[in-house]
Amino acid sequence: MASHQVFLFACAIALVASLSMVSSEVIEHSFHVQNLTVNRLCRRQVITAVNGSLPGPTLRVREGDTLVVHVFNKSPYDLTIHWHGVFQLLSGWADGPEFATQCAIRPGKIYTYRFNLTGQEGTLWWHAHVSWLRATVHGALIIRPKYGRSFPFPKPYREVPILLGEWWNANVVDVENEGLATGGAPNNSDAYTINGQPGDLYPCSSNKTYKLIVKQGKTYLLRIINAALNNQLFFKIANHNMKVVAVDAAYTNPYITDVVVVAPGQTTDVLLTANQAPASYYMAANPYSSAAGVPFDNTTTTGIIFYEGAKPSSTPKLPILPAFNDTPTAHTFFTNLTGLVTGPFWVPPPRQVDEQMFITIGLGLVACGKAGNAICAGPNGQRLAASMNNASFQFPTKMSILEAFFNNVKGIYTTDFPDQPPLKFDYTNPNNSFNPAFVMTTKSTKVKKLKFNATVEIVMQNTALIGVENHPIHLHGFNFHVLAQGFGNYNPTIDRKKFNLFNPQERNTIAVPVGGWAVIRFRANNPGVWLMHCHLDVHLPWGLATAFVVENGPTPSTRLPPPPPDLPKCSSS
Repeated sequence: MASHQVFLFACAIALVASLSMVSSEVIEHSFHVQNLTVNRLCRRQVITAVNGSLPGPTLRVREGDTLVVHVFNKSPYDLTIHWHGVFQLLSGWADGPEFATQCAIRPGKIYTYRFNLTGQEGTLWWHAHVSWLRATVHGALIIRPKYGRSFPFPKPYREVPILLGEWWNANVVDVENEGLATGGAPNNSDAYTINGQPGDLYPCSSNKTYKLIVKQGKTYLLRIINAALNNQLFFKIANHNMKVVAVDAAYTNPYITDVVVVAPGQTTDVLLTANQAPASYYMAANPYSSAAGVPFDNTTTTGIIFYEGAKPSSTPKLPILPAFNDTPTAHTFFTNLTGLVTGPFWVPPPRQVDEQMFITIGLGLVACGKAGNAICAGPNGQRLAASMNNASFQFPTKMSILEAFFNNVKGIYTTDFPDQPPLKFDYTNPNNSFNPAFVMTTKSTKVKKLKFNATVEIVMQNTALIGVENHPIHLHGFNFHVLAQGFGNYNPTIDRKKFNLFNPQERNTIAVPVGGWAVIRFRANNPGVWLMHCHLDVHLPWGLATAFVVENGPTPSTRLPPPPPDLPKCSSS
């Protein structure tokens, strides 16, 4: 071999070695959470924000990196941060939900989250998991492929986070507390936002409109995140199709569509090719509100896609958006998504099932004592509630469930969450909406205990109690396969034949169809405490949640390590 070839070969070996050494890094950030005054909808509003921005900072890492985030709580509220969709393998202490895995970071205090991001890539996000603070305390978490590995699709010209949000002309903590104080529903939002801006269809918002400048012929990866509190959203771009390539940081078979549907908590990655004539085009989002007769914020947020070379004065074209109750469009979108079996980290759904659960989800009522009380503003003079299998989840306050599990502390939770509802009935029949035998529930802290590595199949059955609605259910700590979904009451004889066991989509948040059901499977290979709850934030304090307590595995590498020394403590513990 010639000397110059030897030299080049040695350089190549050195380059490979250096790349492997830097393939995993420690990425460090600081979050300063405090009051911020912003102008929206013709008024000045004080919000809680991270590092002085709405949305908060976008965190960019690569698969395999370790993320370290120092959270300085300079706000007047208790605070935790949840890293939505992150597996938190053996780092459950960093998951974030208050009273589930930690107690809150008190005002004036600091806590550092540290966790690894191995085995997943794509678009996730972070948000507050206390009260309604996530309305303004949120941001994107983007996990790019490790050095040397590419996307399973052509490299885009540019990657653009698109965060869809929800805005109140009020303090969101007060809005929630007022609703909880009466036992009824809190006030609806006043606007939706794209990257923190409401868009020029709202008053005083012509200069509060997100703009994306594109080059004709280039392809852009839009990382769409629904950070809204209480509304699923349709998203369209005038005159443009989009190609879905991932959902919830799991790659999908390419799916071309002119509309994307995202429930709160979900993410959707799409490729947008700027293949139209140079001009301005609106991107727009409006609500998918499946609950008939329930008031909601029926407005539209817009951003503008502006082609380089277009006339600045051109009026943007507005897409024709679906009707707010267009369930067929939503169902078509959700059910046409399939997993990319050739993609990195693809794992086929488990064929053997160890735990089979049938869980009813929906609203209900809890007894409110003397009728006519100011705190009894729900239907029939009771308080609104929500439940899974008629167990309305109540978070502990003395310590987190994870601390109680790790230290074997009794009296914080019970492990008797039922695998089946206590009563079988015609779940989706609206005639049962206020039947006292079905609609009344009670508060408890019931969880489901799972053996390490157990495979779990859950039929999630929507109910028509109080009102029928599409519920986005989020599972912490895991991805799950969506085997099937449909309308009406789940029928195992018929509906099991519809299971997709070849290439089902993987998600961490499933929009259970209005008046219908969905079937998911996952493997409980991560010891710790993992919430499963509705990601409509109005429903979480009402009790639409439970948790899985996954036991330790047989080896040191499958056992949950002790908590970090600075883990926040509850004031009453």
